[in-house]
Amino acid sequence: METYYILDASAFINGFQLETKNNLTVPEITAEIKDFESRLKFDAAIEDDRLVIQDVESKYIKELNQIISKSGDSLRLSGPDKKLIALALMLKDENKSIKVISDDYSIQNVLKIIGIPYSGVITDGIKGVYNWKKVCEGCKKEYPDDYPFDDCEICGSNLFKKRIKL
Repeated sequence: METYYILDASAFINGFQLETKNNLTVPEITAEIKDFESRLKFDAAIEDDRLVIQDVESKYIKELNQIISKSGDSLRLSGPDKKLIALALMLKDENKSIKVISDDYSIQNVLKIIGIPYSGVITDGIKGVYNWKKVCEGCKKEYPDDYPFDDCEICGSNLFKKRIKL
């Protein structure tokens, strides 16, 4: 069975070699590739038919949002990161053999939780699974992921993201 590689911006930035034509990414990743050399690699991969830009069905984004609301990763993932993981869910649902290429530890954390293979380009990857919580620096009150403010409603101190190892 052929493996499909789902590529984060870090794959291009850190020099991942596209050896097959089974490489995919989401449209939002293009905005994350800012340096000239990485942009050249990205554009050349598209021109040589070694990279397909694939959008994601909304049901997979909803599924992902349910998963990350439990782990707290919604605090750390960008919109493009979420779309990339949702693409992995979509291809997994199509029974394709997939591997996500990303050096982003938050992406790797979610992939580990949902059982999708991943690899870094210049990093070894995460060692364990972590959850995240919003916590007040002052009174230590914990807040839900969707709490919209950056300060505590009780004491006014700043909130920070606390990592919790599972």
